[in-house]
Amino acid sequence: MTDTQWPRYEVFKQDLPGQPHKAVGSVHAPDAEMALLNARDVFARRPQVVSMWVAPASAVFSLTAEELAANPEFWQGTAVSPQPYALFAKRSQRRSMTFVEYAGEVVAESAQLAIKQALEDGRFQPETAIVWWAVPLSAISGSDPQDVDSYYAPATAKTYRQQSYYGFVSPTRKSVKREP
Repeated sequence: MTDTQWPRYEVFKQDLPGQPHKAVGSVHAPDAEMALLNARDVFARRPQVVSMWVAPASAVFSLTAEELAANPEFWQGTAVSPQPYALFAKRSQRRSMTFVEYAGEVVAESAQLAIKQALEDGRFQPETAIVWWAVPLSAISGSDPQDVDSYYAPATAKTYRQQSYYGFVSPTRKSVKREP
C-alpha cells in the first residue's frame, strides 16, 4: 500500500511585530504555498497574526536535552557546505500550545552543528532550553508582509462564541420539542 497523504509542514506564527515566531502545530499540503493557506485557515481564524512561516517537517531537526546528554558524540556527522539555519528553542513546559520559539539564526555545516553553535553561544540562552529545533532557512516559506491585511485582518472582526452557546443534541433524546 502506498502513502497517499500530503507531506506535513510545521507552522510558526507571529502574533505581534517584534515577537518571535512560535510553533503552533502542523498541516498537510502538497507544497509550501498551500501549506501557508492551510495554516492560515487552521491557526489564524481568530487570534491576531502578523506573519506565518511553514517548513516541511522533514527539514526540521529536533534535539532534546536528554538526547544530548545520552549521546555526547552527537556532533559527529556528515558536513555539507555552510548554510543559514533558523534555531528554535522550547524553554518551558507551561505553554501547551507553543512547542518551540524562534531564537535566532546561525550559519553552520549541518543542523547538528547549528545546535552545537547555539549551545556555545550565550545569546541563545542555552542553559534554559529543553528542546532545540534547527531548520535550514531555505526550507522556510513565509507570508508576505504586504498580505497581512488580506490574509489575517478579516478574521479579527468575526464574532467568537464558545461551544456552549450552540447547545448540543443528546443521543438519548428521541426528538427535540421547540416552543413557538
